[in-house]
Amino acid sequence: MGQGYRVPVGVDVATQWAWRLLVIGAGGYVLLRLVQYFSQITVPLTIGLLGTALTIGAVDALQRRGIPRLLATILVTLLMLVGLVGLLTLVGQQLSTQIDELRLSVVEGIGELQDWAQNGPLGISDAQLTRYVDEIQETIATTGRDAAVEQAAALGVTLTHFIAGFFIAIFASIFFLYEGDRIWAWIVTLFPRDARDKVNSSGERAWMSLTSFVRATVFVALVDAIGIGVGAWLLGVPLALAIGVLVFLGAFVPIVGATASGLVAVLVALVAQGPWTALFMLLVVIAVQQVESHILQPFVMGALVSVHPLAIIIAIAAGITVSGVVGALVAVPLVACLNGVVRHLADESGVPMEDDGLPADLPPEAR
Repeated sequence: MGQGYRVPVGVDVATQWAWRLLVIGAGGYVLLRLVQYFSQITVPLTIGLLGTALTIGAVDALQRRGIPRLLATILVTLLMLVGLVGLLTLVGQQLSTQIDELRLSVVEGIGELQDWAQNGPLGISDAQLTRYVDEIQETIATTGRDAAVEQAAALGVTLTHFIAGFFIAIFASIFFLYEGDRIWAWIVTLFPRDARDKVNSSGERAWMSLTSFVRATVFVALVDAIGIGVGAWLLGVPLALAIGVLVFLGAFVPIVGATASGLVAVLVALVAQGPWTALFMLLVVIAVQQVESHILQPFVMGALVSVHPLAIIIAIAAGITVSGVVGALVAVPLVACLNGVVRHLADESGVPMEDDGLPADLPPEAR
């Protein structure tokens, strides 16, 4: 009798990997769906966690100076809120004072576009241009009537969710700052006793990666905002302060955010000052992005977070696909935390090596 069929070793190994990857993928998918379903809670908590990573150093410093931690937490939170409200107030004031100038520039730009359409290479007559404008206005009017009520209702729901999420993020930040250690200790107790040490050390490493990422991102965002905002101010572009704030907020999505918000500055320059100013504004945005890509990202972000730019791009794309802007905001911090945890676990589980470079516990038949 011949020997029975035997599954090749490669197929056996591939099968074992396949079902484990399927289980991991299914678990990750279920977790993702739960996070999306409870996004009104998970998103504010995530934002609160990022705010905690940014401000916990100030709370710890105040506590070391003898200030009770609860009082230090309240002071830092109030200072953060005052700074945010003050910044939004300055932006609103600039918008109210310069929006009329920008609107006049838009009207003049539309007039120049009409003249070019009539007297330029297109050669559109007055009757044709009037008919096109009337058709556009009629389309906007008919679609606007049908969707006005739905848009108003959606805006009300969105505003309600935003306000609720804002207060959840604030309260979460307060409790994270005040007793984050106790909250984390309770989470660790939910794991089996044998795994608690590694869970605790992995969490500490993830928190170190997160705080490093947030601080590095704030520094990079501040440099981008100052560079593009000052460039807009020197070129006489309206809303320079608002542009700087937009760039600062957009830079929290690394590589992509500051570029997209910088293009807004170019658009405003084009509308308000014309193509030449827009060209110079574009050169300013490119110069700032070159500084970020070749100096800030490698020496600041790379040294503190150690995440490759390709991984950042993939993480942002995946985040946008899953949850839009919020996903792009959260994706890179998540990758930074996972990268820190993986490096930590790899260091903790070092395998002794023989002189030939192979693991000491490798079977003889595999050598």
